Amino acid sequence: MCDQNRKRRRHRAGICAVGAAALTAVSAGPTRADTPLPEPVVRALDLALADERHALATYEAVLERFGDVRPFVNIARAEQRHIDALLPLYARYGVRVPEDETEVDPATATLDMKGLCQVGVEAEIENVRLYDEELLPTVADYPDIAAVLKRLRDASANNHLQAFQRCVERGGRPGMGQGHGRGKGYGRG
Repeated sequence: MCDQNRKRRRHRAGICAVGAAALTAVSAGPTRADTPLPEPVVRALDLALADERHALATYEAVLERFGDVRPFVNIARAEQRHIDALLPLYARYGVRVPEDETEVDPATATLDMKGLCQVGVEAEIENVRLYDEELLPTVADYPDIAAVLKRLRDASANNHLQAFQRCVERGGRPGMGQGHGRGKGYGRG
């Protein structure tokens, strides 16, 4: 489930643990895996996965340029957890996981931190819209899938969007909470 070729391996153990917990939670829930998923539901899963992959790749590109700056480092970790929460649904329903064909917007390589945070705001707003208007209505008859997608949507609306908005308000300066803009736990042995 966890790709060992990822560039940012130092957080892999924690990310895999969260993915395993998501697999356990999905496995324990109600199932409709005895019947094939309708094509619109498969497309909804694919769109959710592509959206989460795109967000992760974008935020990792920022981290490669600027180091482990907040809010990008924390949100990149969350995006990987989102991906890890979606993958067990594919396994559960016997659906092929689509190839990762993510391309990062070239503007990511040239924008300053404030501009990148603004891109984050716009991406999270679009993410919430996608979940609310397209994905959640499509999977409504599959409570296990809907529950995962709702958690991902809520993380974007309640956590990621607000973190990027604070970053824009600070003029792009990294967060100064725990980690001083270098990620949670920075400097602790």
